[in-house]
Amino acid sequence: MRPSYTPPMTRRPGLLAAAALALAALIALALVLAPRAATPREGSTEVRFVREMIQHHAQAIDMATRIRDRSQDRTLRSLALDIMLSQQEQIGQMRGWLTLWGLPWGGQGMTEGHARMMGMATPEELNRLDTLPVNNAERLFLQLMIRHHQGALAMVNPALGNGVRPEVRTLAQQIQATQGGEIRLMTDLLKGRGAQPLPPPGGTNGDQMNMDGMDMGGDHQH
Repeated sequence: MRPSYTPPMTRRPGLLAAAALALAALIALALVLAPRAATPREGSTEVRFVREMIQHHAQAIDMATRIRDRSQDRTLRSLALDIMLSQQEQIGQMRGWLTLWGLPWGGQGMTEGHARMMGMATPEELNRLDTLPVNNAERLFLQLMIRHHQGALAMVNPALGNGVRPEVRTLAQQIQATQGGEIRLMTDLLKGRGAQPLPPPGGTNGDQMNMDGMDMGGDHQH
């Protein structure tokens, strides 16, 4: 009895179908095993970072706007404008992420103590930018913004981890690089005005500035 014979053209579709099924199975397995960036949820590192940085950026823009409206120093006005534009753009980016994640822009917000640990200015300090003589207000702005940026550098640390969504980690790296450079620039500008930075956020002397501006190393204008 002769073995049955199947023509080559009849066998080929069956082999191709089997190969296609095997390939599909491999692709499905790869998709299952591949790391996926899940949508961040309430309480996640990404959501906490984004919401707090939005609040932090908003105050930096406020401070920069106040001093730019008063100062005639071209370098300081240029710095203030850079802060305003770059951080407003980043706020828009972060709000866009929250929208894509199906989450509201606002959360519980920072407590007063946490805000101070993150280098944020008090309402009284903000008001002094409007009421001090311009030279003293410029020095105070540099002091407050240096401290504010130092707080931002602390805030980005949790967002630099490997488990964080790549777009959030990239933004954290950008903030770290940009604000680190601005701290160096502002420290030089402050030294040129005969003043020193405030203690960094969390320092024991952070609230010990003389409220009349005399500690900023400059003469008052009358």
